[in-house]
Amino acid sequence: MKKLRIRMFFIITYAFMALSSLCEANGRTVTVPPTSQVEKRVVSSGTIYRVVVKHADTANYAVYNVFIPAGVERVRGVFIHQHGCGMEGRGASTAYDIHYQAFAKKWGLAIVGPDLYYRNGCNVWKNPESGSGPSLLEALEMIGNASCHAELKDAPWLLWGHSGGGYWTLAMMKNYSQRILAAFCYSPAFDPVWDYPDAALKIPLMIRHAGAGDANASDVRCWQTAVNTFHKLREKGGLVSIAYTPYQNHNYSFVRYMAIPFYESVLSKRLPTGAQGSFKEMKDMDKTKGWLADTLSLNTYAYDKYPGDPAALSWLPDSIVAAKWKEFVITGTVIDRTPPPVPYGLTKKRLHNMAVELTWKADADIESGIKQFHIYDGARLIARFPEHGVYQWFDTNGDDAIPMSVLPEMKTVVMVPMAADSTLSISTVNHFELESSKVAFQSK
Repeated sequence: MKKLRIRMFFIITYAFMALSSLCEANGRTVTVPPTSQVEKRVVSSGTIYRVVVKHADTANYAVYNVFIPAGVERVRGVFIHQHGCGMEGRGASTAYDIHYQAFAKKWGLAIVGPDLYYRNGCNVWKNPESGSGPSLLEALEMIGNASCHAELKDAPWLLWGHSGGGYWTLAMMKNYSQRILAAFCYSPAFDPVWDYPDAALKIPLMIRHAGAGDANASDVRCWQTAVNTFHKLREKGGLVSIAYTPYQNHNYSFVRYMAIPFYESVLSKRLPTGAQGSFKEMKDMDKTKGWLADTLSLNTYAYDKYPGDPAALSWLPDSIVAAKWKEFVITGTVIDRTPPPVPYGLTKKRLHNMAVELTWKADADIESGIKQFHIYDGARLIARFPEHGVYQWFDTNGDDAIPMSVLPEMKTVVMVPMAADSTLSISTVNHFELESSKVAFQSK
């Protein structure tokens, strides 16, 4: 695999504030360990914490950016989005990704964007035993203390990994299987040779690969990784599926459109509901209530209606995921058929007789994010925000948010006469061109 030269659309600037030794939330006061060095940045939808975990006996270190949604009293799970080989320095973008932030807000999740900086690159960090596993645990505990979310260290995980990060995800299933709610691998590499513990067979896993178009050199073996992992787990009753998209390649796939509904189905069935929300309280899936998918014919079946050997087919958590899986493997994407949520927190301020300042907030569409906003005077479209391009997109290679920093404030000035004050409204447009209802601005 070649290291990719990445065009940085935006450079992340860390305008973080160091945390004091005490934090308060929900009536609790917690002492932050003095060695934690946790920093934070408040964004419109929550708080992003940043910590560097160094290894005392080596030059290796890891940087973690962790998003916690505003208003979440208890973190119920942790979504860990692991970059691939040669993509060190890009992991932070996931914490700033408004699409994933909306997903996290809905389910009460924290988002972890790791950047693993190790000598010899992913040849070291792809194996959790090298330190990338323990450093994650350390980071979660440190940020849990600093944010007054001590439950973070025991919350169950959703794992996501691309290429070398996919290998890391499979290795985490071997080493930390009892902590994992579900896993999604985007073209995992290096064809692991280990056996998995019985606890790993309970983890719903989806593996996407691109067949001949994937990275299949002898030292990468993405196609073989997908097929061999599938057979190894499925033959033992593992809850694993393959999403084969032959018209794409190693670095080009709209995987989040498949991964998010897959995760949502599993979360609805496995997420702990107890007071503590620990991974120890995860519920087991009932595999007989799932669906099966034939990767050759693309037919899908209710588990209890299939007449053949279920171990030969992919296992999916329900009929909705089965339908989206079929769409994804045929078309390479999953179409969003519902409009996005409406903007909220709208204000307007007259600057002079022709200019009005508009501000608002908006949650991203969980299915397809935010493309832009439309501003209306009555029924007439008078402006788009941003004026050109899109509000946020993602790079299919690595699934990184673009821009890779804090997004522009939802604020603009429109030129309209005073007579239009009562007729100004706004809507959200998602990436499948579906538009929310219009919402009227209120005077500030």
